Order: sequence, then structure tokens, then C-alpha cells
Amino acid sequence: MHAGYTTGVMTYLNFNGSILPAGTAIITADNPGFRFGDGLFETIRMVDRQLLLSGYHLDRLYAGAQFLGFDLTSFPSRDDLSARIRAVCDQNGHGPRARVRLTIFRQDQSPLEPQNQVPGCLIQSWPLGNPEKYDRGNGLTLGIFHGGRKSCDLYANLKSNNYLIYTQAASFAQREGWDDCLILNSHDRIADSSISNFFYCRDGRLYTPPLTEGCVAGVMRRFLLEILPGAGFPIEEKRVIPADLESADEVFLTNAIRGIRRVGRFNDTLFGHELTDQVDAVLNKYLHFPR
Repeated sequence: MHAGYTTGVMTYLNFNGSILPAGTAIITADNPGFRFGDGLFETIRMVDRQLLLSGYHLDRLYAGAQFLGFDLTSFPSRDDLSARIRAVCDQNGHGPRARVRLTIFRQDQSPLEPQNQVPGCLIQSWPLGNPEKYDRGNGLTLGIFHGGRKSCDLYANLKSNNYLIYTQAASFAQREGWDDCLILNSHDRIADSSISNFFYCRDGRLYTPPLTEGCVAGVMRRFLLEILPGAGFPIEEKRVIPADLESADEVFLTNAIRGIRRVGRFNDTLFGHELTDQVDAVLNKYLHFPR
């Protein structure tokens, strides 16, 4: 798996508004974010210092932080966060094309004090390589991860720092020789993949699992659900079982870094990519998503 398509190094990071050397220690062993995965993250694509889908990312971040009970009264505004991201990317020399990770987490606290509800804020950046060489051609090969199931609740929709099932699924796909694998929910229906949301096409119509199926509330997923009906693509949120893929014409995956990725094979089923490429063209038209 070609996670993130990053090349090169990160020299600096931004922690709570201060730019620091990348190797700076910013938490202790008692940190709840480290101990319990108590936090959220966003992975944002930057091109020519423009943060693609930044409004969607920050919508999800602030909503998730409120859901987890963080105190946001002294947390940076959207404009401040965007400025911090650009500053650390500039410091790293990543402004032209970058993968940015924005992480918030429960900060250190004394066992004798009330729980600290003000989140720490970490911003990191890496130069972004070109994903086209991985994602064109006949498409990705997918399988199913059977080692765990996602619950169908509001926590499942978060981009949470507790990412264990996804890292395990990605490792499993690598061992099996697949590019990615699909993760099932507690009802044995498809939620998403180890790093993306999931769509399939049949008879000219697009389908994707609803958020009630336990998938992460992906920003690219949200964007496509908003723009595709107006571009003439019928699309429906629908429960999906693995057997549905046997009669699918096409399958593709989406996320904010990679955009749209063709899927070429699932088990013994092969897929085309004509409609997928049309959707990809619409994405480029609306968002100018660079290849």
C-alpha cells in the first residue's frame, strides 16, 4: 500500500501555535491522547498553498471535537488554523504540494486535577508525491478484512486517533498482496476500506454506504454526494454486502489525499472504469483536483 504518497522529510512541526524542530518531545507518557487515542485528526492536501476542501475538513474537526467534549473557547479559529498550516508548510518547504496532518488530542493532566478539556493541536507536513503512477491502469485489487468489525454508531463516523482496526486492515491487505481491503460493520455489511470511502456503480447508478453503516464521514465522500447529482450522476446511499460487488460494473475508492482511485478486482470479479473516469473528470472540474 502506498500510504499518503509522501516523499522526503519533515523538518518542523507546529504545536499549539509554536513552530518547533520535528523531533521535539511534545507529550509525556501520561498523555491521554497517547494512552487512549483520545483525539481526532485530519489529513489535508495542499497544492500551491491552497488547502483543498479545507472547509469540509474543519467542519468535521470542530464537530468531532464538540462531540468528544473538548473545550473550544480558546481553540484557534478556522483562519488561525489555516495560517498555522501554511506557516509550517512554508517552513518545511512543502508549500507547492503537501500532505498535512492536523491532530488534536486530550492534553497532559495531573491525576489530582480535573480532566483537561482543552485540546492540544499538532500540525505536521510532508511533501506529496504524484499518486497517478499508482492509481491508473487496471485499478486496485481489494479483499475483505475479517479480523474485526466496525460498530454502527456516531463514534464510527469520527476521524479518530483510535485507528487500530484500520491499521490492522492495511497490514492484512499488504500481507495478502492486495492494494487495500474493505472493512465490514457488525452486520457484515461494507463500511469503508482501510484508508478510503467506498463507492460502486451498477447500471449507470452510483451507490455508497450511509454513515449509519459505520463508515468514517469522509470529506471527499461528502463532496461527491453534494456535486454529483447536479452533474447528472444518480447516486444513492445504500446498505452494501460483499455479494453486491459480484454484480457491480465498477468500484472506486475516495479520500482527500488521493481523490478517486479505480478498483480493478475484488476476489474473482473484474471491474471496468468508464463511469469512474467520468466522475473523476467531474471532480477535476469542480475542485481542480490536481493529478
